[in-house]
Amino acid sequence: MTRTPRIATGLAALSLGVATVVLAPAAAQAKPDTDCMRAGLSTLKAAGLLSSVARDGLPIGTAVSVGVAPRAGTDVASLPDPLPLSVVLADHRAGDDSLFVYPWC
Repeated sequence: MTRTPRIATGLAALSLGVATVVLAPAAAQAKPDTDCMRAGLSTLKAAGLLSSVARDGLPIGTAVSVGVAPRAGTDVASLPDPLPLSVVLADHRAGDDSLFVYPWC
């Protein structure tokens, strides 16, 4: 009977190890799109908007005026307007899961 807890513990450790191996490649594929984020920052700089967006956020209308489009299924009315810079940068890093489509990405 003293072997049963060891076997159960060993099986639990083995299943945890397998789960880690199976999940690791998926996590590696979910790398943030930092190239898109850098391109977005460059676009804001080129348009002279970076300091005001950092301070006050990015109005959705301004984003649309430089070619940004809501991705299908995005409920723009539910988003804060203006969008905080942290949200804009996170959305750029989201890749195909972003709320908006960026022409420079």
